Amino acid sequence: MTSLSDLPIRDDLRGQEPYGAPQKSVRLALNVNENTHPVPDEVVAHVTAAVERAVRGVNRYPDREFSELREHLAAYLGPDVSPTQVWAANGSNEIIQQILQAFGGPGRSVLGFPPTYSMHSIIAAGTGTRWVAAERDDDYRLSPATAVAAVTQHDPDLVFLCAPNNPTGTPLELETIEAVYAASRGIVMVDEAYAEFMPAGRESALSLLPGRERLVVSRTMSKAFAFAGARLGYLAADPAVVDALRLVRLPYHLSAITQAAAVAALEHAPAMLQTVQAIREQRDRLVVELAALGYTPHESWANFVLFGGVDDPRATFDYLLENDILIRDVGLANHLRVTAGTPAETTEFLEVLGRMTR
Repeated sequence: MTSLSDLPIRDDLRGQEPYGAPQKSVRLALNVNENTHPVPDEVVAHVTAAVERAVRGVNRYPDREFSELREHLAAYLGPDVSPTQVWAANGSNEIIQQILQAFGGPGRSVLGFPPTYSMHSIIAAGTGTRWVAAERDDDYRLSPATAVAAVTQHDPDLVFLCAPNNPTGTPLELETIEAVYAASRGIVMVDEAYAEFMPAGRESALSLLPGRERLVVSRTMSKAFAFAGARLGYLAADPAVVDALRLVRLPYHLSAITQAAAVAALEHAPAMLQTVQAIREQRDRLVVELAALGYTPHESWANFVLFGGVDDPRATFDYLLENDILIRDVGLANHLRVTAGTPAETTEFLEVLGRMTR
């Protein structure tokens, strides 16, 4: 039987493993930062009707410019964002890929600050873009001085930032983004996959877009919108950036069904986002109660909590899995990560973990 190593695969892909968090059948899946609350019934009905209408026309190609969807996304992002500044794709990972296809590639580099979203470096490798890793400050923070020093040292073609950071949940201040942009010559992408879970009143990097034609802010409908299975990511940037992405996107890359489902969900944005505050409460509860159990949780502005002080992460992971609870080992020594779910899910996770601790 032929194996992967027998094929004339690219040399830089030899020995690599495909990305993928464990997908196991468990009662409590708290490992990939999904919104564990179900989509409201009235939204399900509206999305279903919209998809049915779209299916009646699938003998034709979809709107290549997904104009209606861009209008809805721009309206969701606020009055200072126009449809010409918005782009969308099949999940924010495809957004990242298109950015690297347009602005990265062989002979170019992208700077990141691990631990950070693992797909940044994986997609960089897939596009032939050199990944440059720089250090963070203590407690996974990233100050303007530290970030600018890395930009000055490496002079990258792109810089990727996460606000808040994944997998740590760490806040990223706007001052750091401003400083990185001022110090860089290339594209600065701020990955705001978890922006809706930031504390109320905190400004998004969207507020920095005016006058910064190289700044890109990416978002997703997977998390706060509980729309992970629909695969819809998007960005806001200068219209010229959108023009650049048109050069690398595949024709008709967003299906008519995806467009219809996303528009219908955005038409019910308040209902789709009504769980955000409840998730914030469970996240903050996890921070307090994990500390009471003797762990060292990190401050999080996302919908998950990274906690240290785990003597044996493998044993803890396995014990929880034996109790039908799946969380995430993100590869940081003596740390594990858990998604903030429903109150009942949080309670059961803490009770099971507490039994092991005792």
